[in-house]
Amino acid sequence: MEFISKCTSDTISNAAQALIDGHLVAFPTETVYGLGADATNEKAVSSVYSVKGRPVGHPLIVHISSINKLDQWAINIPEYAIQLAREFWPGPMTLILPRTDLAKDYITGGQNNVGLRVPAQPVALALLNKFEQFGGQGIAAPSANRFGAVSPTTADAVVEELGDYFDSDDLVLDGGQCLVGIESTIIDCTGALAKILRPGAITEEMVEQVVDKKVVVTEGESEIKASGLLDSHYAPKAKISLNSIAEPGDGFLALSKFQTPVGAIRLASPGSLEQYARDLYSALRSADRQGLKKVAILAPEGAGLAEAIRDRLTKAATR
Repeated sequence: MEFISKCTSDTISNAAQALIDGHLVAFPTETVYGLGADATNEKAVSSVYSVKGRPVGHPLIVHISSINKLDQWAINIPEYAIQLAREFWPGPMTLILPRTDLAKDYITGGQNNVGLRVPAQPVALALLNKFEQFGGQGIAAPSANRFGAVSPTTADAVVEELGDYFDSDDLVLDGGQCLVGIESTIIDCTGALAKILRPGAITEEMVEQVVDKKVVVTEGESEIKASGLLDSHYAPKAKISLNSIAEPGDGFLALSKFQTPVGAIRLASPGSLEQYARDLYSALRSADRQGLKKVAILAPEGAGLAEAIRDRLTKAATR
């Protein structure tokens, strides 16, 4: 594995060529770091499953460089999906759409739909553009962590999590800390109405303003399989206790307006919902590095991004 701390045009070209050659490249997006492989290379994609310890049959999100590449991967695209893509791409939104023949079962988990996203992070976009210049058509990239564990928001966290599983020719691109910090909003666009399967920074209200219709928000099981929908996910080794009193020796995470309980170990003090999302996973990783057994977390209240943060916390607390 090679760790690349300065992403120049040459290193981006080398990383794109590594993908073409069937190797894995971990790269930053605005949400979390992704573990990328050529989405049309079944052997490379199988390596993603192996490195992550991800059960076969769980679909992967395909990252593309722009809305102009959408029809390579999707058919029967509804007008509201086009509207959403125009409004929020590049950005932290994944659309589930009926697949073309390019999207094979090993990408979609055997479903007739595929998840697609155009990331906003400059290194990710540069990598995608160079990869496509070299003949690539899309990068399959789940989060760069072991299955069910805390997603990485820095390159160091990727190495900490997966360093022992990479081959010597695999790469890690360091693009700094992810600005959003939680995974993309996933929207099912296979029906007459947009349906949010996983909340994220693109909120229900934002989607409704674009499509000018009520949006369905799925709670619990969905007929569509997609990333991050299991009841237990995003979990550190420490036990997560939501909205409980932190005892001495416990980790503690809450908005900055809440004081740290006596004897508790403050993991982060975000002053806003945006900062809360950005700090969340690094705080959980810090708890594990410190060997904490329990983390008491005050989940933010309200709709929008607060709902997305609560979704991740609820899954992290489920064992």
